Amino acid sequence: MQNVMLNNGVEMPILGFGVWQIPNADECEQSVYEALMAGYRLIDTAAAYLNEEAVGRAIKRSGIPREELFITTKLWVQDAGFQGTKKAFEKSLNRLQLDYLDLYLIHQPFGDIYGSWRAMEELYAEGKIRAIGVSNFEPDRLVDLILHNEITPAVHQVETHPFFQQVESAQVMKEYNVQHESWGPLAQGKNNIFQNQVLISLAEKHHKSVSQVVLRWLTQRGVVTIPKSIHKERIVENFNIFDFEISQEDMEAIATLDTKKSLGPSKRDPERVKFFANWKMDI
Repeated sequence: MQNVMLNNGVEMPILGFGVWQIPNADECEQSVYEALMAGYRLIDTAAAYLNEEAVGRAIKRSGIPREELFITTKLWVQDAGFQGTKKAFEKSLNRLQLDYLDLYLIHQPFGDIYGSWRAMEELYAEGKIRAIGVSNFEPDRLVDLILHNEITPAVHQVETHPFFQQVESAQVMKEYNVQHESWGPLAQGKNNIFQNQVLISLAEKHHKSVSQVVLRWLTQRGVVTIPKSIHKERIVENFNIFDFEISQEDMEAIATLDTKKSLGPSKRDPERVKFFANWKMDI
């Protein structure tokens, strides 16, 4: 497995396994277990996914030494703020049955993110988190957070796939030495990604699947990626992407697919902000 070096010296696998939209506990536990058995060591979850307990059971069941794993979870909007973050962190840690986290992210750029960040800085200083970061921030909000706090986020996790390549955001992350991480690397199956002729031709050229081509494209860009699947054969397939390389010409072909638009609603839409403010969960 290839690793990336974060801005605090911590190494993070460039390929991991995500569990967004796997709320069924048994299904989630089995999927994470299969991923760990296939060789994945980065597991990405969140309090809002309502499956931290299942992830924790899979980790324990795997028997893999804790120091070999890189576990990420995220703070939800309703727990934003200094005290809320401290409490939410402990709850997540307990659900995961862990003594520390490798990466803790602010899940959405809403609420008292500055109070949350101060709490996360303290948890980091106490050794309870190896790295802290954010998710779904627009570039201006990321820079504002960096300029007004002591610790620069180690990771920024954002929607990144062939149809929304985040080129400009990636440039900002590079400028401030923040690791780019992709969620939804396969565009959640939207835009007929698996029937896209550019990607199909590249898959045929390399004797790989469309998924493998996309994941390899991301990792060659230096982007950490966390594909999700509940099917063992797909989990294994998505892991086997390091035995081929995409040429610069092929990278440029994929670049032509960029629409520069998210496949979801804008985080800057006032109605979307209201939606997140009112979205309460039992976590």
